[in-house]
Amino acid sequence: MSAAAIAAAVVTAAEETEVDGVRLLLPAGYDLLWSTVVLLIIAIPFYKFALPKLQAVLDDRAQRIEGGLAKAEAVQAEAAALREEYERELAEARAEAARVREEARAEGAQIVAEQRARAQEEAARILETTQRQIDAERQQAAVQLRSDVGALATELASKIVGEALEDEVRRSRVVDRFLDELAASPVATSGQGT
Repeated sequence: MSAAAIAAAVVTAAEETEVDGVRLLLPAGYDLLWSTVVLLIIAIPFYKFALPKLQAVLDDRAQRIEGGLAKAEAVQAEAAALREEYERELAEARAEAARVREEARAEGAQIVAEQRARAQEEAARILETTQRQIDAERQQAAVQLRSDVGALATELASKIVGEALEDEVRRSRVVDRFLDELAASPVATSGQGT
C-alpha cells in the first residue's frame, strides 16, 4: 500500500466516526462511577485510620524537633553563660596572679634589702671585733715587748754598769727611760710607720 492510500483511509475513518472533542478527554460514565466507589473505599479508611496516625507521627516529630531546638538554645545559652563565667574567672585569676607576682617581687626586694643590711651589720661587727682583737693583740705585744726589752735592757745595763739593778723601782725607771728614748729616736718612728 502506498502512502497516499493510507492517508486516504485515515481521513475516511475520521469522517465516519465524527467524535466530539470533549468526549475524547472524559471517560465513560461507568468508569467514573466505579472509580469513585473505589476511591471512597480507599479514602475513608485512610482518612479515619492512617491519616490521624500519620498526623500524630508528624506532630510528635515536630514537637521533638521543637524540643530539640529549645534544648539546643538552652544548652547554647548555658554554654555562653559558662564561657562568660570562665572568661571572668580567667581574668580574675590573671589579676590574682599579677598581684601575687607583684607581692612576691616586693617581698623578694624586701628580703634582699634585709639580707643586705644584715650582711653589712655582720661585716661591720666582724670588722669591729677584728679591730678590737688586733688592738688588744698589739697592746699585749707592746706590753710583752716592753717587758722583754726592759728585762734585756736591765740585764745589759747591769753588765755595762757592773752593778745589779735589783731594786724594782729603779729598774722600772731605767727601762721606761730607755724605751722612751728608743721611741723618740728617728729609727724607731720610721719602723713604726711600716
